[in-house]
Order: sequence, then structure tokens, then C-alpha cells
Amino acid sequence: MKNIVYFDLETQRSAEEVGGWNYISRMGMSVGVTYSTARGEYLIYSEKQVDALIRELQRADLVVGFNNLRFDYEVLHGYTPLDLRQLPTLDMLVELQKHLQHRLSLDAIATATFGLEKTAEGMQAIQWFKEGRLLEIAEYCCYDVKLTRLVHEYGAANRQLFYHNRFGKKLSVPVNW
Repeated sequence: MKNIVYFDLETQRSAEEVGGWNYISRMGMSVGVTYSTARGEYLIYSEKQVDALIRELQRADLVVGFNNLRFDYEVLHGYTPLDLRQLPTLDMLVELQKHLQHRLSLDAIATATFGLEKTAEGMQAIQWFKEGRLLEIAEYCCYDVKLTRLVHEYGAANRQLFYHNRFGKKLSVPVNW
């Protein structure tokens, strides 16, 4: 059985706090979450467990995320000399951007495809970290991983996803994963 690992993480600091988007590796991971199809379970990682998270990603037959090449992997590069971009990875944002020539959010796709919305956003998770509310971050991050998995599985089964354009019209985008 192929082990697909769905993955997301939240950070301790914003881009503004670390000197801009060129310093993503300085943001620090607050919480990371994976879902492994081989195990059929979610795992939650604190910053102290970042090495175990990286090992989990290395064991995957495929890592699936949303903006994981440009963001999540870059955060993890602050903890490892390994180039995580070399892992077998499907970054759904990158694939969608190839078709559309613009970026879409995970929330936009999940809302149009399933009627589901994210429960929070990254800046809220940073505030929760500063307040020591790691459980809220873990719940939010688990839900994002669940949405990522639903979007990937729907796209794989139906070869398309949906989104709303800036005028509110529901459109489809073909996917091949």
C-alpha cells in the first residue's frame, strides 16, 4: 500500500517578525500535523518533535500539501540541512497555479468544492502560540490536513476541483494527480 502523507504546519512567528518572506526558515514551527494513509491516523508534532516529523516525511511514498514547497518545507529547513524539496511531493497550490496562472487558497477550493471552510488562519495560529494555546493550533492544523486530504482525494477521483472567480461564479479547474 502506498503511503501518502498529508502535511501542514503552523509557525511561531510571522514573516514581518523575521524580516520578510525571504526568511521563512526563521519562523519556527509551533505545530506540525501529518495524516498517513498507511497508518490511517493523524500525528501531531511539537517543535521538540520536529526530527520525528521530518523522518515521517522522508518515509512517505508521496507528501501532499498546499504551498508546502514554498512555505512548510522552508520552515522545516530551519531545523535540518536536508533539502526537503527532493522528497516525492505534490504541492497542490503549485499544480493549480500552472493551470490558472494565479494562486488560490485551500479555503477557496474547499468552500467551492465541498462547502467547507477553514476554522482559522495562520495569523490566528501565531497569536495562539504566543498565548500558549497549542491545543487550538493542533486542532486547526489537523482540520487543514483533513481539508488537504479531501481536496486531493476529490481531485484524484474526479479529475477536477472547483473555485469561485472574483465575480462569484463557480468554475472548475482540471487536475491530474
